[in-house]
This record gives sequence, structure tokens and C-alpha cells, in this order.
Amino acid sequence: MKVLHVSTPMSWRGGEQQAAYLALALKEMKVEVNVMTPLHSALSVRMLEDGISVINFKSRGVLDLSLAKKLAKVCKDQKFDIIHTHDSHAHSAAVLSAAVFGNKSPIVVSRRVDFAVSSNLFSRWKYNHASIKKIVCVSEMILQITKPAIVDAEKLCVVHSGINTAQYDFNLTENILKKELNLPEDALFVGNLSALADHKDFPTFLKTAQKVIGENPHVHFIIAGKGAEEVFIKNFIAQHNLASHIHLLGFRNDVPQVMKSLDVFLITSRTEGLGTIVLEAFAGGVPVVATRAGGIPELVSDEVTGLLCEIGDVDGLKTAVKRILMDHEFKATLIHNAKIKVQDFSFQATAKKTFQIYQEILNR
Repeated sequence: MKVLHVSTPMSWRGGEQQAAYLALALKEMKVEVNVMTPLHSALSVRMLEDGISVINFKSRGVLDLSLAKKLAKVCKDQKFDIIHTHDSHAHSAAVLSAAVFGNKSPIVVSRRVDFAVSSNLFSRWKYNHASIKKIVCVSEMILQITKPAIVDAEKLCVVHSGINTAQYDFNLTENILKKELNLPEDALFVGNLSALADHKDFPTFLKTAQKVIGENPHVHFIIAGKGAEEVFIKNFIAQHNLASHIHLLGFRNDVPQVMKSLDVFLITSRTEGLGTIVLEAFAGGVPVVATRAGGIPELVSDEVTGLLCEIGDVDGLKTAVKRILMDHEFKATLIHNAKIKVQDFSFQATAKKTFQIYQEILNR
């Protein structure tokens, strides 16, 4: 089986990580894998480092006919059995390659965002084009949100994203945050490790932090990541004199070590496809406080694998964080249950389910 994965972002976020995991796992399963991605993109660099064949192009925008033409030629020349697109622009290019340039390779679309398909004619057309054989949603919530736009609902399915659970199979010898920030032994850490994007609702995160810190100055809040919200976050910290207790770490390559140094993982998103960073917290043995956004409740069972609050509920989030910090027995129970839960969410399991979808399409 030959599979061509198509991803158009230059940056590295959750979707690119999932595309990389899938490519690596399929390669281990003896699938011939190629990744089509922009020249010098973060995904291109990672895939080349991991020995995955890469086909590069120059990114030109949403309706990129040159990409569509190249995609059709690549599929004709190399006879790919499946095209798997990992973002909206890739999806558009793949459908245009079929509609305009006669590409015959069946298309699988990954859908990771928890908002409805646009009502414009082009969006409805590209989601219902005959070349689309499966739309793989990362959560049941995404499937339900996407379903009204899809004429043939049988094309929809759910395959939860996965993580590399093995990277958390180590014991932390020292809390790297205490050392890095030069904080005392009694310091406690609540944190979030994700892109600094609007949908993560950092205003709610910061207001929650402000309230917790006001009641317990031993608690410090960690934000690790880069993104458009960084200026707002810095301004909030400065305006409220919180620089001694809210720490921006920037982009980190040592996520497992940072994660294991936390006492609570706090995610306050307004929207979230699934929230694989929650799985990282599960694997790292860090109890989770989260909002009921998107697919998060499919991971976090309230009072079982974590604590759930309503979106924007600062007081509820504050209470949940404090409860975990104060109740060590409850904290241990959440960690135990979450570690069991995360075993079903390895990236290898995601790849096996995706491979079955490919086989179903080809067997037709």
C-alpha cells in the first residue's frame, strides 16, 4: 500500500504532530509513506530526520491550482493508493486535483476542528465530492458538528488522535521548573503546554491563576508555547503584577520533563478538537482540570480521570485546581485512572485504526 500524506502549514502544531506520528507508525507497519508538505516547513524537517520520504512544494494560498496540478502528477507518476489530507488547504488541493486534473486516487480527510463546516458553496462541494471516501474526525463531538454538512453520513468516522506514551516512561529525578526558575522546594506548579492561540482562552487561564495565587502564594503558573496571544499574556501579567508567579517558558523541546514537573495541568479552551495535550498530562501522571470544550469530555471523565468545568468558569476552575492541590488522595486516584485511560490512546493504535480505513476503501 502506498499512502501520500498532504499537510500545508509551515508551523508545528497538533495537526502536524499527528501527521508525523501517523507517517512513522504506518512506516513501521510496512506501508510505503510519503509526505507532501511545503519546502522548509517544520513537518518537512521532522520527516526527513525520521527517514520519511518528502515531496516539497511552495505554499501559495487557499485555492492553489499549482499544488493541485502537482498532486495529480505525483499520484499518476508514483501510483499512490490513498491521499490523506491533514488540513483545510490540503483538502482543497486534493479535491481540485481530482475535479480539475483528473486525479483518481481516493482521498481521506482528517477533521480536527470543533466548528461547523462553512455554508459557502465551495466548502460544501469539497466535503461532498465523490473523490472523498472517508472523513476521519478526531472525536465524536467533531463528527456530530461536521455531520449536517455531509450528504453521505457513512463517510464519517471517528479515530481519536494518539500520543507517544513511551516518552513518559521515566522517573523525574528533579523538578526542572524549580531549578530553572530558582524557586523554593514548597513551590507548586499549575501549567499549560500548548500553542498560545485564541481558542485556548488564556484570559480565563490568567484570571484563574490570579485567583489561585491570591489565596495561595506558593502556587506558580506555567505557560509553555508560542503564538499570537503572547503579547496579551505578557500585558496581563505586567498590568496585574504577576511576573513573580506566572512564568512564560516559550516553546519547549522537553515537554515530558516540563509536564512531569507540574502538580496540575490546566486547560481552559473555548474550542478543542480533542485536546491531545490532555493525553500527555495523563501519560505524565499529572492530574487535569479542563473545560467542557469540543472533544475534551471524551478524555476527561469528571471526578474520574480529571475535573471538568464550564467554559469561562473562573471560579469553578479555581476551586477545581485548589481541590487537587489540597486533596492528595483524590489527586492520586485521578492520576491512577488517567494512566489506565491513556493506554488506549497511543499513536500506534491510531495508525492501526487508520490503516483499517485505508483497507476498507481499497477493498471496495
